[in-house]
Amino acid sequence: MEDRELNFARELLQGRSAAEVNDAEVLSGAERLLSGWMAGTLKMERPKLYDHYALPLAALLRRVIALEARVAELEGQQESEHATGAAGQD
Repeated sequence: MEDRELNFARELLQGRSAAEVNDAEVLSGAERLLSGWMAGTLKMERPKLYDHYALPLAALLRRVIALEARVAELEGQQESEHATGAAGQD
């Protein structure tokens, strides 16, 4: 077990600005830190939401927005294929 309390944001950023850390790295690091904290192997400082948890929350929001756009695109393709198929059956 890690004796020192880890600072969530500092661990994720590793001295970089938030813009320099990609979403995949933020989410992977957040999962590692939070899983370790829940398992009792890591101690975490008690941060304020806007200071620390905003990093993975923002990354998740960007992923959700991208996934929603992709689903809409796929649904549009599917509808267009059905419309083309239905018109060809006339």
